[in-house]
Amino acid sequence: MKFSATIIALFAAGALAAPSGHGLAARTEARAVGRSRLSNPRRPGSGTLNTELSGDATNTTQVDYSSNWSGAVLTSPPAGATFTSVSARFTVPTPKAVNGKAGSSSAWVGIDGDTYSNAILQTGIDFSVTASGAVSYDAWYEWYPDYAYDFSGISISAGDVIAVSVVSSSSTAGTAVIENVTKGQTVSKKLTAPSSSAKLGGQNAEWIVEDYEEGS
Repeated sequence: MKFSATIIALFAAGALAAPSGHGLAARTEARAVGRSRLSNPRRPGSGTLNTELSGDATNTTQVDYSSNWSGAVLTSPPAGATFTSVSARFTVPTPKAVNGKAGSSSAWVGIDGDTYSNAILQTGIDFSVTASGAVSYDAWYEWYPDYAYDFSGISISAGDVIAVSVVSSSSTAGTAVIENVTKGQTVSKKLTAPSSSAKLGGQNAEWIVEDYEEGS
């Protein structure tokens, strides 16, 4: 059985708070290295959460606080199923230099890479700001452990509504799609596993906003 995960979100600038994450730290760090950028593992944070389950609720939620990651990770599909697609929609924020320092964040979705660490199929948007306040955006795709690569043919501006998705057609093939809903632009890339050991397991679905670079 196949199972899809869809998440809709609205970003505010600097929205980086409380995600889950295990094997993902290594995945995002390797992605940034391949893109000549500096990624940070998930940094512990602090906070409290009041959760009340009632009625027929059967899901189990585990909360892990972080100062540089925000989002959600589904760590196991329903019995007899695998995750084959993840999608999200968000509004592009305007990154701002904090205390005169450059920085970058990324919003992305992915299949696997957390409790199942052999591979991850992911795609997303980077938003960066220089120390002087110049803003830039990049759209990218990746099948880890291969590097991330930038899409061409799509432009991104603050305030644009973006839809991102990854779909696996098998354990060794999939597609990454990014749509700029506001501008009517869509780019996609068919991907194959970079090696025989990098097959998808369909065991995780992720939706992450990552503060992956801080400069001076």
